[in-house]
Amino acid sequence: MSKIIQRPFSHDIATQLERSGLTPVLSRIYAARGITTPTQLDADIQRLLPFKLMKNTEAMARLLADAIANHQIILIVADYDADGATACAVGLRGLSALGAQVNFIVPNRFEYGYGLTPEIVRLAAQSKPDIILTVDNGIASVEGVEEAHRLGIQVLITDHHLPSDTLPNAQCIVNPNQPGCDFPSKNLAGVGVMFYVLMALRAEMRARGAFATHPEPNLGSLLDLVALGTVADVVKLDDNNRILVHQGLQRIRAGRGSAGIQALLRLTRRPAAQTTSYEMGFIVGPRLNAAGRLEDMSLGIRCLISDDATESNTIAAQLDALNHERRSIETDMQDSALAALNLFNPTDSYSLSLFNEDWHQGVIGILASRLKDKFHRPVIAFAHAQTGEIKGSGRSIPGLHLRDALDLVSKRHPQLILKFGGHAMAAGLSIRETDLAPFRQAFEKVCSEWLDADALVKSIATDGVLQPTEFSLELARELQQQVWGQGFAEPLFEGDFEVESQRVVGEKHLKLKLHSAAGSVEAIYFFSNEPVADHIHAVFSLSINEYNGKQTLQLIVRQCT
Repeated sequence: MSKIIQRPFSHDIATQLERSGLTPVLSRIYAARGITTPTQLDADIQRLLPFKLMKNTEAMARLLADAIANHQIILIVADYDADGATACAVGLRGLSALGAQVNFIVPNRFEYGYGLTPEIVRLAAQSKPDIILTVDNGIASVEGVEEAHRLGIQVLITDHHLPSDTLPNAQCIVNPNQPGCDFPSKNLAGVGVMFYVLMALRAEMRARGAFATHPEPNLGSLLDLVALGTVADVVKLDDNNRILVHQGLQRIRAGRGSAGIQALLRLTRRPAAQTTSYEMGFIVGPRLNAAGRLEDMSLGIRCLISDDATESNTIAAQLDALNHERRSIETDMQDSALAALNLFNPTDSYSLSLFNEDWHQGVIGILASRLKDKFHRPVIAFAHAQTGEIKGSGRSIPGLHLRDALDLVSKRHPQLILKFGGHAMAAGLSIRETDLAPFRQAFEKVCSEWLDADALVKSIATDGVLQPTEFSLELARELQQQVWGQGFAEPLFEGDFEVESQRVVGEKHLKLKLHSAAGSVEAIYFFSNEPVADHIHAVFSLSINEYNGKQTLQLIVRQCT
């Protein structure tokens, strides 16, 4: 059971927001998420940060415009997750619309590993490209870029991952996190970076008179893909990212999303008109990721670039089947991990580093995430990689920047980690199988130094208690229209209720009728089929239940005591 805390907020800022016209409940919700002025909530596309603020976008635009003018062949090298797949699809669609000769490859994670490796470059060279354009990778590919140079191929890098001390010697790098880049939003996903490059390229081609005889392509048509990749990559939804996601969701709700996204939503019986960031992160994203985790992300990319409804439906069904297989593998892995943890008490440690020779390399990231959620500790799950090596995927908790922790382990023990990279909350690494024990010890030591006992106690933050008049469909609709996600958490509330009735539905969910000063309201407690007490203190979110064309307020219970 998580400790319930109320999300802090500035009462002065909340008062200012209320004076500007927001309701009291929305004022405190937004104040608690760093909103200081209603302007920050304006998701108009014109408020996007200008591409000129991002280092090298204009230089890369000139290089790409030259390539288009000279009929050079561009080969996109993509990453194998949802961000990489959407970035690749955005690149393919956008560059093609601007007249480029462009194709793609995506490395099979089990054969080639991550990034623009020398092996991938040699594979790419078989297509005889003039230019390799990376999306969502490349910032750490020093050796791969050198191999490309040896083979006479130019390399342009678009990425968002944190760079190491040495940058690759590419012709051009666009990455908001590279040294010397003053772009205010450091949280762009890889797909967002590619979208910005396309905006710069279109402006460059406009200046060259490329659209004198035909209309400019509408890059806004790519925003549904940008939204999907941004949400699925769990980057922080700062003001700029929320604009990108909001605009993409608006396209999907209006029925103008790509055929692939629409097919995946139909497959899971999700109405496009009610699509939120939840569907992107937990419905569409995992099905897209399943291709890269179990087989080849080319399948997912083909789904996103298809304009044929029949083809998209066929591929979506394949992705859904892969996702079912992924969930089965994940369940088996989680069972074996929990069995291994029975040998010791996880609460005695600050971290968990686990390895099983039967674990699937493509699913260890999800396993690490599940164990992190269960034990509220940084977790790294390892699986077999190439001979003598194991590959780890890690997930962290607030208070421990995972990539920085691995960097410190590497500095203290220079021979221990073969390679690593990632973000604050997720990272990957490779070590020798024989070094698992010393790595586990070194990682535990860093975690014990950076985390205190309070950080290891799982908590759930709420936005306080709703007034009786605030239990309304109007508020639920307003909240549904906003973009919620990483760094801009969906509002949760808490309150005391009498349980008027309860019954199990679908064998694993609890359907409740609750009563408070606001009156009676329906509620659903997902994945809980044990009876609750007659009087409960619940943490919940507001949702809209639609049945026979009628909408009613429904609470989604997240925890109750």
